[in-house]
Amino acid sequence: MKAFNSIATTVLILGFSSPTWASEGEKLYVQKTCVACHGKDAKSPILPSYPKLAGQNPDYLFQQMKDIQSGARDNGQTAAMKGVMHLVNEKEMRAIADWLSTLK
Repeated sequence: MKAFNSIATTVLILGFSSPTWASEGEKLYVQKTCVACHGKDAKSPILPSYPKLAGQNPDYLFQQMKDIQSGARDNGQTAAMKGVMHLVNEKEMRAIADWLSTLK
């Protein structure tokens, strides 16, 4: 019975933990709530006016996030983004931008 409990525990841990193949950027995209507006695939935003982020240039994405966070960009849909940009630092922005650029 003890062996069964160990196996069951291992299966539960492996089954419910985040996948090890997920990149840091992908994890942050979910954790920092980007997924809520831009979609799980980063190309299915909740509103048609929100951008599709998958496959964008990473430097462009990074700069847009920095500009929204600092207030340098203050137009269009930035009001919605401004509310969540306090959740990410520059290292995390870079990881998210780099990951998004790899998507098709």
